[in-house]
Amino acid sequence: MESIRVLVADDHPVFREGMRALLASAGMELVGEAGSGTEAIDRAAALEPDVVMMDLHMPDVNGIEATRRIVHASPHIAVLVLTMYSDDDSVFAAMRAGARGYLLKGDSPATILEAIRAVARAEAIFGPAIAQRLMHYFSALQPGALPNVFPELTTREREVLHCIAQGLNNLEIAQRLVLSPKTVRNLVSNIFSKLQVADRAQAIIRAREAGLGQEKI
Repeated sequence: MESIRVLVADDHPVFREGMRALLASAGMELVGEAGSGTEAIDRAAALEPDVVMMDLHMPDVNGIEATRRIVHASPHIAVLVLTMYSDDDSVFAAMRAGARGYLLKGDSPATILEAIRAVARAEAIFGPAIAQRLMHYFSALQPGALPNVFPELTTREREVLHCIAQGLNNLEIAQRLVLSPKTVRNLVSNIFSKLQVADRAQAIIRAREAGLGQEKI
């Protein structure tokens, strides 16, 4: 089987050394290393690896933005995030940027190697802890998780109204619900029209009177 060509992007030399040994043990080819986001972008373009292993906390350009630029310029390159951060915002930001996988640095070597192989096959993969967080997150968004109020609203519009009632702005709502900012703007406009409110403040009052905005979704 053809060797998988990997670029490791991480600002810690000791971690890169460990990844070098792990890749060699599995017969994978380390084609390059990058210690910053800018280096990762430049070397991905020059070397065209099969997989870029990307840390999120990087000097100059962070790992999310580096992932976005790499995937935009070279959609055939698979980015696999390998980081310390397991919070929802980081996971979904990486997904929106185009990462095909997301692992934590505490995951086992076997899990990391299998993830590299999976994303190289154009599959999406998440480490055990991240997969559990995703399942919990999406289960909380099932219909019925919010009070069954405002029947004129769709389930998604009710979710957005719930976020508005919590004081989130449109960008924060987009990040929480994994939607584009344009989609959120359209949903907010629909909500204002259906509820016949003039602005966000009136929408918040209507939503909180109906019991929305009390719990995080």
